[in-house]
Amino acid sequence: MESTFENTMIILSFSALLMALLITLYRLMRGPSSSDRIIALDLVVSVVMGFILLYSVLVSKEIYVDIAIVISLISFMGTISISIYLRHKK
Repeated sequence: MESTFENTMIILSFSALLMALLITLYRLMRGPSSSDRIIALDLVVSVVMGFILLYSVLVSKEIYVDIAIVISLISFMGTISISIYLRHKK
């Protein structure tokens, strides 16, 4: 059985990530420019990766770390693609 301190820290971490996700989604919806929205979308992916990694610690399974790595690679490629598209659009 896990200690109470570990449970408390995991709950606080999930709460902090949830707060960060809500703030970032607000910026994604209200961003005045497309650059703000791209950065917010990249941050949403980073927060989701934080959720996955924290869940990996919670259930003690290393396979979720691989999933987070794949998500980060796809996110990086998407961010670069969108940035190149927006640069050529101007």
